[in-house]
Amino acid sequence: MKKILVIGAGRSSSNLIKYLLEHASSNQWIVRVGDMDLNFAEEKIGGSAHGEAFVLDGSNKEQRRLEIAAADLVVSMLPASMHVEVAKDCIAAKKHVITPSYVADEMWALDQEAKKNGVLILNEMGVDPGIDHMSAMQIIHEIKVSGGKLESFESLTGGLIAPESDNNPWNYKITWNPRNVILAGYGGTARFQKNHTLKFIPYHRLFEDIQTISVDGVGDFDGYANRDSLKYKAIYGLEDIPTLYRGTLRKQGFCEAWNALIQIGLTDDSFEIENPSALTWRDLTASFIDGGKENLESHVQSRWKLSDVVMSKLEWLGVFEEEKLAVSKGTPAVALQSLIERKWKLDAGDKDMIVMYHRFVYELEGQKHLRTSSMVCIGDDPTYTAMSKTVGLPIAIAARMILDGRMKETGVLLPIQPEIYEPVLEELATLGVKFIEKDILI
Repeated sequence: MKKILVIGAGRSSSNLIKYLLEHASSNQWIVRVGDMDLNFAEEKIGGSAHGEAFVLDGSNKEQRRLEIAAADLVVSMLPASMHVEVAKDCIAAKKHVITPSYVADEMWALDQEAKKNGVLILNEMGVDPGIDHMSAMQIIHEIKVSGGKLESFESLTGGLIAPESDNNPWNYKITWNPRNVILAGYGGTARFQKNHTLKFIPYHRLFEDIQTISVDGVGDFDGYANRDSLKYKAIYGLEDIPTLYRGTLRKQGFCEAWNALIQIGLTDDSFEIENPSALTWRDLTASFIDGGKENLESHVQSRWKLSDVVMSKLEWLGVFEEEKLAVSKGTPAVALQSLIERKWKLDAGDKDMIVMYHRFVYELEGQKHLRTSSMVCIGDDPTYTAMSKTVGLPIAIAARMILDGRMKETGVLLPIQPEIYEPVLEELATLGVKFIEKDILI
């Protein structure tokens, strides 16, 4: 029996674990799921005879190393900051490991040691990053092989709420790590390239500099720039491309309202609020502007020239309410997180939605083409979400390929080689995660 160790049983692991358990009998696997919260692990296993749930603190080095040593393959669903330590343990134990997260410089530094020990560290194997790489590279390679020359590549992805469950003014609910929602773009500058010119957008303008993205079947969205698009020039082999842009999708109107929270100061994560349990939301919001709590809404609207629509979103969220902050310690961002987790919670029966959109402009035989590729995935329920599908299924398919011996590479890798992305994308399509492409002359 081969043992698969899944470290972390959070929101995005549901479909990953379900897939592994469904294939466990025919492949003679035991799927061991460890989490700090035993209930999370047990819920994901669901009583399967092929699974084991147990308590595992990912930061406990001794326990982590023992579990890794006993496994045949490791999947780390821990916070991104913990993947490097897991990878080091896997190299020492000569075990392959898969993660869904962006590769940190410290992870790249492990490449030679991993190769020396015959270990594969496969990263960015989720949705974004992950499916975005694979689907983009498939088209990029096709265009290059045909003799085409790429002039522009734009790629945007959004974790959203499905239309049938979209019932709040923000048109948004939490389907992934709420901390990451709060701190999207925080503390950095977005970088991309347009017509051979470098472009930079600081955080305080990130949600103002948006573009409209139209996706067939689901409508128009706001798109804002991701932190760093430029590093993908080398990763995708597009060093000479004039335009390269990666971004995030939100329903139209979200960005304008979120920008208001940024301008007020409610996403600030740089200082701790003094005695937050004694404050109401009205107190906290008023603390960021001149004047007191009286006529607070009017002061905020006039100070930042906010529309009535934006004000209605802020009022619905509760930032003007005489309701106590639900935190005893933390920054404004921490307090805001506690608020949105409650206000943007998925209700029973809710479904989420992942939308991914690629846009390529290329020249072939003297003619200019526009090719678009889009993927829309709807979740089943608040547990088996579209986010869980698109994050977990690529990892699960890759795990199966590694254990079957179909993936023989070693070192620190991204899924940008045809040997990885072609079989993964092919199986994803059979599981409902598929792309629709259009190619027209322009």
